[in-house]
Amino acid sequence: MRPDIGISPRGEFDLDSLPPLKAQIDAAVAAHGGVVLDAGDITFADSSFLGLLLATHQQADLRIAAPPSTVARLFSVVGADTVLRIPPTVQDALSAA
Repeated sequence: MRPDIGISPRGEFDLDSLPPLKAQIDAAVAAHGGVVLDAGDITFADSSFLGLLLATHQQADLRIAAPPSTVARLFSVVGADTVLRIPPTVQDALSAA
């Protein structure tokens, strides 16, 4: 199945603020087999956010579109950018096969 757009989180994501995002991702994966996450409005993300994305990546088609530099740096520092699908734009994420 093609992933669904519809998740555009905003703000900061850490252990305390992650449950609603996890619920959205889980629902999209259950309904569509994957998800495109528009990361452009994320201002902070910690290791719990990264863990959620890596776990989702292992079970579904996850595409993380347009992450800001702070999030891209997190991915780069731990090497997640070599594993995760990170298109530069939402449109690229939607059209990726």
